[in-house]
Amino acid sequence: MTKTEKQKMLAGELYRVDDELIADLVACSRWTLALNALSIDRADERDALLRAGLGRLGKDCFIRPGFQCDYGYNIFLGDGVALNFNCVILDVARVEIGSGTQVGPNVQIYTADHPRDAESRAQHLESGRPVRIGENVWIGGGAIILPGVVVGNDAIIGAGSVVTRNVPDGATVFGNPARPRAHAP
Repeated sequence: MTKTEKQKMLAGELYRVDDELIADLVACSRWTLALNALSIDRADERDALLRAGLGRLGKDCFIRPGFQCDYGYNIFLGDGVALNFNCVILDVARVEIGSGTQVGPNVQIYTADHPRDAESRAQHLESGRPVRIGENVWIGGGAIILPGVVVGNDAIIGAGSVVTRNVPDGATVFGNPARPRAHAP
């Protein structure tokens, strides 16, 4: 049986964006527009929209306006997750964010990836690698987390960092590329 492009995407294989995925992208675009248009004092309505669009929404999560994602259904949030203004999650693969994690403004989390060889890119092939962020993580504003990265529990990602490799439990990393440090400057 031949896999659909969506099945390939969800399996982390090379895929092309086809009509089914375009329909999902359009639906998600409408969903994020509706979510971002709601005032934060309309918590019940925002919560209902989030539950309808995300793969999982834990208890007491807070997502500030300006939130953007590709599909929504690949995002899984634990309890008490906070995403500040203008968070972008490219969720062509699964994104897990553990309970108690705080994400600063303008943070970008990417699962979307592209082939390294020009010929495959010219064929408009894409792929994705999941991102997992542990519990009680603090991600500073403007940080970028690249495809396939795992951030351990209790880690700190410094503002403006580009995280290209896994971050161990309890580590503090910052810079471009992000590297372990004893303390932020």
